[in-house]
Amino acid sequence: MDKSLQDQLLPLRQRIDQIDAEILDLLNRRALTAQEVGEVKHKHNATGPVLRPERESQVIRQLQELNRGPFPSAGVASVWTEIISSCRSLEQSLTVAYLGPAGSFSEQAAFEHFGHAVTGLPCASFDEVFRAVEGGAAQVGMVPVENSTEGAVNRSLDLLLGSPVTILGERSILIRHCLLSKAGDMKNITKIMAHPQALAQCQNWLNREYPGIPRESVSSNSEAARLASLDPTCAAIASDIAAHAWGLKIVAPGIQDDSQNRTRFLAIGHIENLPSGKDKTSLILAVPNRAGAVYQMLAPLSEHGVSMTRFESRPARNGQWEYYFYVDVEGHAHDERVKKALAVLASHCAFFKLLGSYPAQS
Repeated sequence: MDKSLQDQLLPLRQRIDQIDAEILDLLNRRALTAQEVGEVKHKHNATGPVLRPERESQVIRQLQELNRGPFPSAGVASVWTEIISSCRSLEQSLTVAYLGPAGSFSEQAAFEHFGHAVTGLPCASFDEVFRAVEGGAAQVGMVPVENSTEGAVNRSLDLLLGSPVTILGERSILIRHCLLSKAGDMKNITKIMAHPQALAQCQNWLNREYPGIPRESVSSNSEAARLASLDPTCAAIASDIAAHAWGLKIVAPGIQDDSQNRTRFLAIGHIENLPSGKDKTSLILAVPNRAGAVYQMLAPLSEHGVSMTRFESRPARNGQWEYYFYVDVEGHAHDERVKKALAVLASHCAFFKLLGSYPAQS
């Protein structure tokens, strides 16, 4: 390297080293303060959860508002998610259940949402994720609820209907599918495996590039990667993270039909969030099967100025052509306008279930 360039870079690198040492000192001071918070709670026999989603959301949002750059706002969220996660772990360990095995998009969403200072609990199915949270094997779980290409994840909706868990957060991630194999090519490949949603999200690409190779549905994309790691005649559709986790090579990256393909995940648990200042509330409603019933069901939202952001229907499975409606609205259930609208809904609907209020993802 040119000596003149080295002479110019040296003081800048020394300054970075000094700043890094100051950041490390501040992080340790923050961690010690977090431990003091735990000690105060213990002295007062406070038994509430260590995880406070609304407080964590407020911390990150306030820092983003204070940020004047050039450090990116998204970077503030990523960095402080990990800082909060590490400090939280000093007070109490957090176990997160998600659809596995290693390398799944559910795992990615869980770590992006809760940070990496948690214990992951990979599960074989969405049902098992809910059971783990309901039974206490995990304090929280992460499940997909809708995809921008294929719509609702119906099994998650059905489980929310019957489960006592509440929604405590949301996380939307960009889904980038890769075609993977042991050899890194498609020679001798006899089938392509993936979760049914992934096969649907990549069907145009697959029809164009490999129309003659049969496709097989499995429980998750990361399970497809695991199976492909054991069988050189199988290819998998999964993430680049799954490729690394299972020792596979990428045949083709970014094979999803929609380059903006995203999946929204919900964090579930037993925590009732307080208002964070920017929240969503999720509900399940049902009305009698009669003319104008759905309009009448939604009228209280309009009357009280509550904005609806999502509306999905699922058959009630009673043979009467009746439906459950999954509704997201802006605001917290404790907000005055939302509170009044929900009170009217609860009194007028044949079925009313409040799934939870939680911080909206920025």
